[in-house]
Amino acid sequence: MTPAQESASQLSKKLRVLVAKVGLDGHDRGVKIVARALRDAGIEVIYLGIHNTPAEIAASALQEDADAIGLSIHSAAHLTLFGEVIKLLKANNANDIVVFGGGIVPGEDIGKLQRMGVKKIFTPGAPLEEIVRFVKSIGVETRKARGDRRRSLASSPPPTLLRKRRNKPKST
Repeated sequence: MTPAQESASQLSKKLRVLVAKVGLDGHDRGVKIVARALRDAGIEVIYLGIHNTPAEIAASALQEDADAIGLSIHSAAHLTLFGEVIKLLKANNANDIVVFGGGIVPGEDIGKLQRMGVKKIFTPGAPLEEIVRFVKSIGVETRKARGDRRRSLASSPPPTLLRKRRNKPKST
């Protein structure tokens, strides 16, 4: 396959968006509605559910070859959690994965998140059509930025994400 054919093939594939709740936040109704709207718009959605760590989210996005990560946060830890996901993506040469999100984020923090590398924050009440339109617009941009780079992570996640969870000591 020529580079041009490979590029055209890459651009014609369905967008892959990983959607997750990060941290201890368990409010998942909104994120499920967004995931369904993206799916109904023809976007492939990988839903991780609730209580994910930044490392789990970054590793899953790399393993799934996601074009974007959509995070939902209602816990007021958005600066820390978004920042950690972005740091892990950069450490694994995955700057091409677009990070966006939504939830309860104070207006003064939206600019801070964007300076960190978060592409877009949707606040409560954002129309689903706006979210879908945004995700579709980043697909072509992301795939072009990725170019011919391939992540060969089928067998294991990158070393910077391999952190075993500490087992809690057994009570006696």
